[in-house]
Amino acid sequence: MNIYNDYMNIIKEAVDSDSSNYLSKGLGYPSPKRSNEQFVNLYSKINENKIAPSLRTFSETLGKTIDFNQELGSHPSFRHLKNTSNTEEHYIVSAFFDIKGSTNLFKKFDKETVFLITNAILKAGIHTVLIFGGYVHRLQGDGMFVYFGGKSIDKKEAVSKALQAVSVYTYFVKNDLKEYLQAQGIENISIRSGIDLGDNENVLWGNSGIGEISEITTCSLHTSLASKMQSSATSNGVVVGQYIKDEMMDDEYFSTVTSRTGSENDRYIYRIDDRNFYYTQYDFKWEKFLKKQNYVATDQMGRVIVKTGARLSPLSTTSLKPIADLNKPYFSNE
Repeated sequence: MNIYNDYMNIIKEAVDSDSSNYLSKGLGYPSPKRSNEQFVNLYSKINENKIAPSLRTFSETLGKTIDFNQELGSHPSFRHLKNTSNTEEHYIVSAFFDIKGSTNLFKKFDKETVFLITNAILKAGIHTVLIFGGYVHRLQGDGMFVYFGGKSIDKKEAVSKALQAVSVYTYFVKNDLKEYLQAQGIENISIRSGIDLGDNENVLWGNSGIGEISEITTCSLHTSLASKMQSSATSNGVVVGQYIKDEMMDDEYFSTVTSRTGSENDRYIYRIDDRNFYYTQYDFKWEKFLKKQNYVATDQMGRVIVKTGARLSPLSTTSLKPIADLNKPYFSNE
């Protein structure tokens, strides 16, 4: 996906400058150790307060304003709860993204290269979330726990943005990233995600912890279930809760997890028998969903192309010919 080119270039440069690179190419001796200056230059290629140019073009096409003033553990809509005993009820969409197989990188690369690779992947994920209006609540290794929604955001819009963000980012990991790392001998890199929606009456916001060893977080079954659903997902898969599906009001993009596994035990991610509460989990057909977005096109091989203003090419006789050949009354070579 062309919007992640700058992040991939950092990963490629990190691999090319890895200390074991010469040996892996059969040159008989290791390359000189990467200097601290080289490391800093690679690490700093994507500024902390700017998204990379390739992804910024996408953001501008969508007309998105990026908020870089976030703080981990302090959602802007609930920041006023910090270091107080006050609590509030308010809906939120919780999403957990987890990159799997990254420890395999240590089999091939030195620790500096692994750091640069995982940091570039993480930055790409953070920037994707920011583009779609998400709030990064916590970083967990090379995974992220993210909120979508807040006091100024419609619930349905928050659900839609969460599904778009996870679809775009998953496509990047499944295709661009995996393809390159496989070429470097790294197998089994993938992403798994879980997303759930807690309504106002099911989510309690408050300050958790003491003093500065604290964060503004949610106490909600549906926050907890997002992480649990991630573990139910397949490689490069996304699992969502019943309330996400209900909010979208479209069965086209969802199928029960049990229809994939064949086991009725997988139908419910959570159940409370004495309350007659049975909460269904669904596989989200994110690729199908992504291809229906108005900023996406597909090439002749079915691969996703993000339509950005800077990259759109005007139609020409040449580009129209394969289609027009099937409709000759409407076509002329003149």
